[in-house]
Amino acid sequence: MPISAAPFADPEGVVPEILPGVHQVDGVDPSPDFTTHVYLVKDPGLTWTLIDTGLPGSEVAIGAYLAKHQIAPTSVSKILVTHLHRDHTGGLKEVVRLTHAKTYAHWLEAAFIQCDPPYDGPGSPPAEPFEVTERLKDGDTVDAAGGLVVYHTPGHTPGHTAYYHPERKILFSGDLFFGDGGKPILTVPDYTHHTPSAIVSARRVAQLRVESLLTYHGGPFVKGAGAPLRALAATL
Repeated sequence: MPISAAPFADPEGVVPEILPGVHQVDGVDPSPDFTTHVYLVKDPGLTWTLIDTGLPGSEVAIGAYLAKHQIAPTSVSKILVTHLHRDHTGGLKEVVRLTHAKTYAHWLEAAFIQCDPPYDGPGSPPAEPFEVTERLKDGDTVDAAGGLVVYHTPGHTPGHTAYYHPERKILFSGDLFFGDGGKPILTVPDYTHHTPSAIVSARRVAQLRVESLLTYHGGPFVKGAGAPLRALAATL
């Protein structure tokens, strides 16, 4: 089955969701050549979860998106961070100021997001220190979107994290995978801390039952992503 990026339309033809209850926030891309997919996910009940926050200044686009869809900023109760790089954490402080949400990251990344110690690997470090509310570890479950499992996927950064919804078979993969030419590829070596670790991480998550692969750059792949993901892992 080919992978698909077709969004879901509401009855009036508006396209706020790429999957039921999963939004890709408009307006956070710094340029047409550099896509940054911040995801807004519905929780059971009245709350929402953001996954990553984009570059500095992205809080403007996130706030506008929430207003457009009549979502109160304070209903965003959690922000899950995949890793420390500035294009994922640059808006963190201001988005928290807007929403009052709790923040979550792997314990390794949380230290680097706090700039203690400063991160000296490839890619842009956080613009300023930020103290994450909750520090996660591999195998934890976060009460978000109906239950997301934490997968420590080191390689791109030491504490890089993917979030997996077992029931819906959705993998929020951060920068472990990129979308390129309509298919997933492994994280770009030039901006990756340790590519061999990324290969091991990719092989691990490719064993999961994945229907939707929601990448941060390129893609996302909302249908039929499991086979291409396994095919990629077989080449690594």
